[in-house]
Amino acid sequence: MDYQKVSETLKALSHPTRLQIVEYLSEGKKCVKEIWEELRIPQPTASQHINVLKNAGVICYKKEGVRTCYRIKDERVIRILKILKEEERKNG
Repeated sequence: MDYQKVSETLKALSHPTRLQIVEYLSEGKKCVKEIWEELRIPQPTASQHINVLKNAGVICYKKEGVRTCYRIKDERVIRILKILKEEERKNG
């Protein structure tokens, strides 16, 4: 196991807003405007969190004209989200 990579992924996921972004992206690719509108956060805040996730290799992007759309790159985070949701249902 690459502990450094796993640690970077977990650090990137360790903020509530970033978890929300990843959960939203688990539905499929979204453009940055869709992300900040859905989460009701300022665009600069969304961009900062997106950069953390992108730099950690959790998400990636594709330019579509003037739009930048993001998707989950590291599929392990979807499994992590599922585990967290299951645990919340059991304990919540």
